[in-house]
Amino acid sequence: MCCITRMSETVSFRLPQDIARRLDDLAKSLDRSKTYIATKALREYLEEYEDYLVALDRLNDKNDRIVTRKELVELGR
Repeated sequence: MCCITRMSETVSFRLPQDIARRLDDLAKSLDRSKTYIATKALREYLEEYEDYLVALDRLNDKNDRIVTRKELVELGR
């Protein structure tokens, strides 16, 4: 039997009291660890921000073709 373990790294940072309190309250109400909630939140934020950066690069790329709404609708048919 093979087990897959996730590598983890300890990261330490300070949170404003109001955010720390909200994190603690949410963790208790969901019966989850603060680490679980913070990891999930950071993962989602990083994915969204990385997508934003790709979109920004494409927006600033003068050689990238812009597709109109009409063309997009036609492609979907």
